[in-house]
Amino acid sequence: MKIRDLWTEALAGMLARPVRSALTTLGTVLGITTLVVTLGVAATAGNQIVGRFDELVATAVTVEVPEQKNAPLVNWDAVSRVTRLRGVTSAAAVAETKDSANLSVRSNDLVDPTRVTAQTLSVLAATTDLPRAARGRMVAGRFFDTGHVRRQDRVAVIGDQAAKLLGVGSLKRAPAIFIGKHAYTVIGVLGELRRERNLSMAVMIPPSTGRQFGLRDVTRVLINTSLGAADLISRQAPPALSPGNHDLLQVIAPPSPIRARDKAQDDVNALFLILGLVSLVVGAVGIANVTLVTVMERVSEIGLRRSLGAARRHIAAQFLLESTLTGLTGGVIGASLGVVTIVAVCAVKEWTPLLDVRLALAAPVAGAVVGLLAGLYPALRAARMEPVDALR
Repeated sequence: MKIRDLWTEALAGMLARPVRSALTTLGTVLGITTLVVTLGVAATAGNQIVGRFDELVATAVTVEVPEQKNAPLVNWDAVSRVTRLRGVTSAAAVAETKDSANLSVRSNDLVDPTRVTAQTLSVLAATTDLPRAARGRMVAGRFFDTGHVRRQDRVAVIGDQAAKLLGVGSLKRAPAIFIGKHAYTVIGVLGELRRERNLSMAVMIPPSTGRQFGLRDVTRVLINTSLGAADLISRQAPPALSPGNHDLLQVIAPPSPIRARDKAQDDVNALFLILGLVSLVVGAVGIANVTLVTVMERVSEIGLRRSLGAARRHIAAQFLLESTLTGLTGGVIGASLGVVTIVAVCAVKEWTPLLDVRLALAAPVAGAVVGLLAGLYPALRAARMEPVDALR
């Protein structure tokens, strides 16, 4: 039997019962579509998660400074050396101790035994660029500047939640708060924090006036970087802050976006890949079942072909080719539906679709392989039939 004749007979066998062939192909279509959608959505979702991860986390670097009894490891002016590094968008130094984390703060100097007027808040000293480093904004007033620091002005900026607890509303009359026995003029309220949200319950004062609360040395440096620069800055920041003792500083850098993307893809794949494989198995069983039924219905045809000189391999090749074409058709349709589904989902979610071209090309091949394996047993059974028994 020539190859051309083999293809003609296989196509004729498929098109003889188009409804049955369509229903048989449907199982493979569902399986391939599920696989393509699963892998495509996993890659797209992983890329989208990494984008969100970059915006909120992957640009934040924190340098922890351990306490030293002799000279401080990081000076207050060392932040200016960090901001000169390429890729740094903002940086601020913060001083906070265990004692300053629980100080009594009140909004007036009157003692009223009938109500609670003092609040236990965290008091910290910080450099002037703290709002940008904490990714917040001044909801009222302003932050202290270098002039306040140089003059050692008793000014303070409080978090928005701390302002509610202390009853500080309008700043037009320059309200004051009392930290222990010391009065500080409130010049601003910091809120809408996307980083260091604990600052919403804190009182921030200039470094020059924080020494009386033990806030002499820098304990933490907050650094914001451009996208993709966090890994480089995490290596360059310690030498810039403390050239002689940079190995004593602890850097908290965000994990690699690539690993985050791979983890997201693995999670989505693990969730849906089983569904795709089950659909493929169901499709394979459907092809095998229908092919076997077709063999039993075409016993007389097989006997006639064998009696006219067709060899066993010709009969087996014909039915194998039919099942393979069924799987290939399902793979092509399934791959097309999968790509269209991915694009549609991304259009609705306003995502950027991400799909490996090799996956779309390999899907029809996978469908053909499934059809080939599914038709193996029915084809062998058809080839084993004896002409006389088949005709009888």
